[in-house]
Amino acid sequence: MSDAKDPLHQKSVRFRDKSLEQGTILVTSNYILDETLTLIRMRLGIESAEKWWELISESSRCNVEWITPERSEKALYFFFRWRDQSFSFTNCTSFILMRELGIENVLTADRHFITAGFNIHP
Repeated sequence: MSDAKDPLHQKSVRFRDKSLEQGTILVTSNYILDETLTLIRMRLGIESAEKWWELISESSRCNVEWITPERSEKALYFFFRWRDQSFSFTNCTSFILMRELGIENVLTADRHFITAGFNIHP
């Protein structure tokens, strides 16, 4: 989290740093990058978004996975199958990616990930 005013900022930073100290490679997707860059720009300005991008793009500890047409198709199936949930399409792309890569833990406050069977942190 890039916004120090966010109530979960400190907990998130501690969890991220502990994970990195344990040798964890962080994984994100191009869809999450899109949402995050836009959010940082809207809340904190273009300079903050640019600084965040430089950190992510230069990091050897963060892998960016692309939502391919095949992953998108699987996410669409998940999106329409769970009619009783308010999952965003981006959530569904993350669910598919995480299942494909065997990822069980996610750094988010979004409780939809619990519903989908993942562990959220902080």
